[in-house]
Amino acid sequence: MIRVLIVDDQELVRAGFRMILEAHGDIRVVAEAGDGEDALVAARNARPDVVLMDIRMPRLDGVEATRRMPDAKIIILTTFDHDEYVLEALRAGASGFLVKDAPPEELVRAVRVVAAGDALLSPNVTRRLLDGVMSRLGSHSSPPTGFNELTERERDVLQLMARGRSNTEIASQLHVSEATVKTHVSHVLDKLGLRDRVQAVVLAYETGLVTPGDVS
Repeated sequence: MIRVLIVDDQELVRAGFRMILEAHGDIRVVAEAGDGEDALVAARNARPDVVLMDIRMPRLDGVEATRRMPDAKIIILTTFDHDEYVLEALRAGASGFLVKDAPPEELVRAVRVVAAGDALLSPNVTRRLLDGVMSRLGSHSSPPTGFNELTERERDVLQLMARGRSNTEIASQLHVSEATVKTHVSHVLDKLGLRDRVQAVVLAYETGLVTPGDVS
């Protein structure tokens, strides 16, 4: 059974999500919260497997609430898919995001994917988001500790991940096996202290390894 916490300042939105999710026998909504402060309390008490987290809320917004739940599997909820606050939430540790008007089956799939330990967003979707956000922000941050420890091949893999390539496509382009690619991906995440591929894509944009519109 997948235990879900729904966090949104609109009661009607929470009720709609609850109805959609609890129509499926493997999902149970164990708590609701109307802002980030209440979400932190609910997360401690209910111990959900997945948190659906709105971004814009009173008292404590979804970005800061996400930052204060380092071990939680969080799906950010937003009203449009080029919201720069989504980028902040991904930096803070969210596993992906959903637009609030996504089809019900997409919401259910998202909860199941994140509960299984996978990042919700494909690198391609993440790249489209970051192309929109980073082109407006236009600044790069310093590489994190561990970036200089990446081998040349690991940097190649990180760059291709950020361009939206799948493991199969990376293997084909680099003329190696998929198993080898998976090993490189694992090393990249370990050396950079990242949780998943989504955070790796964000970092590649932030450091300038990949720039908006770079799909070559």
